[in-house]
Amino acid sequence: MSLAAVLLAAVISHAEPNVVLEPVVPGLSVPVAIAHAGDSRLFIVQQSGRIRIYDPPQLLAQPFLDVSSIISSGGERGLLGLAFHPRYAENGFFYVNYTDTAGDTKVVRYTRSAADPNRADAASARLILDVDQPFSNHIGGQLQFGPDGYLYIGLGDGGSGGDPGNRAQNLSVLLGKMLRIDVDGAEPYAIPPSNPFVGRPGARAEIWASGLRNPWRYSFDRNFGDLWIADVGQGQWEEISFQPRTSIGGENYGWRRMEGTHCFEPSTNCNDGTLVQPVIEYNHSAGACSVTGGYVYRGTRSRRLNDMYIYADFCNGRIMGARRDASGRFVSKLLFDAPFQVSTFGEDVNGELYVASYGTGEIFRIVDTVPMPKKRRSVGR
Repeated sequence: MSLAAVLLAAVISHAEPNVVLEPVVPGLSVPVAIAHAGDSRLFIVQQSGRIRIYDPPQLLAQPFLDVSSIISSGGERGLLGLAFHPRYAENGFFYVNYTDTAGDTKVVRYTRSAADPNRADAASARLILDVDQPFSNHIGGQLQFGPDGYLYIGLGDGGSGGDPGNRAQNLSVLLGKMLRIDVDGAEPYAIPPSNPFVGRPGARAEIWASGLRNPWRYSFDRNFGDLWIADVGQGQWEEISFQPRTSIGGENYGWRRMEGTHCFEPSTNCNDGTLVQPVIEYNHSAGACSVTGGYVYRGTRSRRLNDMYIYADFCNGRIMGARRDASGRFVSKLLFDAPFQVSTFGEDVNGELYVASYGTGEIFRIVDTVPMPKKRRSVGR
């Protein structure tokens, strides 16, 4: 590994866990995404095709949306992503990402029911984007609105192994990319004029960044707007990339030329200086196999976690927290060794973080073991 790669790689320190997982929602089936709509409710996406609402302190019996009859589910397919329009309170628009019965990606807009805020209008479906999936894996599935108001769509490389079609490096296809579209500018969408490949012959104008294998989960820092992309690795390395809010797009995150900070195809001399390397990587030791991206903690209940990017591995359940050290590296420490498969993280309206157990169908709140200090009473006032 080069000196530059060493400086960029995450340093794992074996610290004792300092968070606990507080049970919040039981009784779910294969939860894969958690979102909020600007209020106290949590919307939980079940891979099998239903979106459930947790309205504290209860899980509502009736689903917000049920698309189970029009999707394919299992493995890496299913209902995979949910994002609420920034003006959801006004227009009632929300967006879902699922694989249809043929296994292809559909991004669809729905509208909240006019009669019941806890129900979607199932007849309001409006197709936004349709992407052919050549294989059944590396589908991505995340949807997020950025601080710029545009919808970001993470797509995997189309599957199989090793990206046999080299799609992630091909700007003429959408697979293996981060897309950025304007859902307000036209029907079904417009291209933001500042997208980096607008006007380039042979390139898709929807593309914001390339070189991704399977960006299963990514997020924006609610305070600063930076983008964190957790990209699932091939056989040896998991990686997390950092894109500052000041980015003008066009980053190439390396796949399949690189897996993390390591050459993949070709096996040597793979980086000509144009590839953006991850700020965090880890190997497949200790049962790790697939990174699950999280969020930078911006809540108020656990101040010691503030500024920490929290992520996990799906297979071994280790929940990690990363911060920059004095040299500028992101240093990771173990926060909690969970006895379950970590499928996703979620953020509520107040910035508190939640984590989902894929197999047991439970949602937990991440809480610091050290309680917040009590405010001192002012004397003489």
